[in-house]
Amino acid sequence: MANQSKHRPVYVISVAAELVDMHPQTLRLYERKGLIRPGRSTGKTRLYSERDIEHLREIRRLTQELGVNLAGVEEVMRLQHELDDMQGEFEAEIERIEGELREQVQQKALPAPGEKLDPRDRPVYVISIAAELVDMHPQTLRLYERKQLIRPGRSSGKTRLYSERDIEHLREIRRLTQELGVNLAGVEEIMRLRHALDGARTHLEGNVQKLQDDITERMTLWRALPSPEEASSEAGDGSADADEGQPVPALQSQS
Repeated sequence: MANQSKHRPVYVISVAAELVDMHPQTLRLYERKGLIRPGRSTGKTRLYSERDIEHLREIRRLTQELGVNLAGVEEVMRLQHELDDMQGEFEAEIERIEGELREQVQQKALPAPGEKLDPRDRPVYVISIAAELVDMHPQTLRLYERKQLIRPGRSSGKTRLYSERDIEHLREIRRLTQELGVNLAGVEEIMRLRHALDGARTHLEGNVQKLQDDITERMTLWRALPSPEEASSEAGDGSADADEGQPVPALQSQS
């Protein structure tokens, strides 16, 4: 699988450092900070994957082009690793459900119904209440929306409505700016990844739900089919009806 090949550790540290135009000691520092997670050979040699190279280039972009401080970079890369882990979890979940389907076909068991969507995404708070909940001015929330740091819903009358997840995002923005000193460019990168992570999680849940629904439908149809014994019995009854009323052929005498 293409995704698996990107995570395959192949580059030693000297080659990885050359590919991203960094000193090997910088890569070791980033590893200690948890910004990258290289693999290890059997001899404990660091080995970097294509995905690690992408992460290192992203770190360089954040620090050199956007001026994001190390605390902001740590937040970005933590979210990026969560996205990578989410992709792995998605693939593992697909394999698990396929295996469950095979077992249920053998056992003639229906799957359990899937879970409903997260109620935290339901838009309920008007902007004045949302601003009060996160201790911000409503104008600040409008600014963050223009920067696409948050994405509130809209009522039928176009009134902004914020969900519990929006409130969580606003509190996270305040933590990044006030506690960690991350600049707005860094916050934008972090929140973009947060939205991507939420979207990936929703996509995963939606695909799992579709698979569960498909399993339920298939199993319901399969259970409605007659068993091989019933099919044989029906076939036998039909042949008996067809022969009924037909004259019995006379036996020919042997000469």
